[in-house]
Amino acid sequence: MLISIAIIFLSGLLFGTVCKKIRLPALIGMIIAGILTGPYGLNILDSSILNISSELRRIALIIILIRAGLKLNIADLKKVGRPAILMCFVPACFEMIGMILFAPPLLELSVLDAAILGAVICAVSPAVVVPRMIHLMDEQYGTQKGIPQMILAGASVDDVFVIVMFTSFTGIAQGNDISWVSFINMPISILTGIAVGIISGLLFYLVFRKWNVKPVIQVMIIFAVSFFMNWVEGAFAFIPFAGLIAIMSLGTEIKRKSSEMSKSLSDIFDKLWIPAEIFLFVLVGASVAIDSLKNAGLVAVILVFSALLFRMLGVFVCMLGTKLSFKEKLFCMLAYMPKATVQAAIGGLPLAMGLGCGQTVLTVSVIAIILTAPIGAFAIDLTYKKLLSEDKNYKTE
Repeated sequence: MLISIAIIFLSGLLFGTVCKKIRLPALIGMIIAGILTGPYGLNILDSSILNISSELRRIALIIILIRAGLKLNIADLKKVGRPAILMCFVPACFEMIGMILFAPPLLELSVLDAAILGAVICAVSPAVVVPRMIHLMDEQYGTQKGIPQMILAGASVDDVFVIVMFTSFTGIAQGNDISWVSFINMPISILTGIAVGIISGLLFYLVFRKWNVKPVIQVMIIFAVSFFMNWVEGAFAFIPFAGLIAIMSLGTEIKRKSSEMSKSLSDIFDKLWIPAEIFLFVLVGASVAIDSLKNAGLVAVILVFSALLFRMLGVFVCMLGTKLSFKEKLFCMLAYMPKATVQAAIGGLPLAMGLGCGQTVLTVSVIAIILTAPIGAFAIDLTYKKLLSEDKNYKTE
């Protein structure tokens, strides 16, 4: 396993650096490194590390959400209002509709199979989007109008909605009745996640301040509690609780109570993100089953981009009635393209369930990752200075 860790770090750094040199996002190189070194490439990564790759990717996602919370200013988010809420589910619904319309004629799927495919594909990737929105907030591009804050929050909640839809559709496909309880529990899980996160963040702030806990120890405690929150969500599925939202809310409450404390914590988590990013995207690349692409062809590529157009339309609908310029709306549409984390996590589940659409869902998921993760990341990195205004004099504290 140690040799595999060394390979992941060195190959991820090497390919990431090469991509940076040619003005491409580093994550493209990291994904390529994973594809080359993974089981569908040279197969030089130890199976023991691949067996825990989902857990390692989840740790990286937890780091992303803690960083996001520590940098997210709730006052800025409140200014955005309605569009921030709509971004949590409207773009995903539009993309799902697009998939239901196009997948049956293009891939000869039933409407239900197309809905399952849409539920997998329509999730935006917080692993790609959130770090870039944090970067925009640090550089203060679009912050005055709350653009990166809105996208950050929406990308974090979007996955909760998508997973509920996926669970409902696969349940129907397996002969179960649709569970309306799942839809009722969805907003409850978001609210309980926010509440638990706020309470935890407030308690941490009070304890850390009273006993003058060192920042490194603070990070270790927050990490441990975040792991516990994530475990509770999976271990007690009957309790409506969104652990990932709780993790982000924890950081947000600390920032609300003390900018100084959130800054010191954020600096440490920023450093932790450097190795975590490499692990995340190399392992995402290693999960890409190249063999499943052989029978995909141009049709699947057309399907992914057709559904993306519906998603971008959904984002545009969310922006109606706002004071955002056309350029700013265009940036929001581009920034909501990337897919990687959820597709890598659940893309193979329909096949494992024995559903007839399983191989097709896996194939299209792989194509969606390969196409949209790099293109979306590149679009954000290339356009934010051109489409968003720089707000250097804007106070984010």
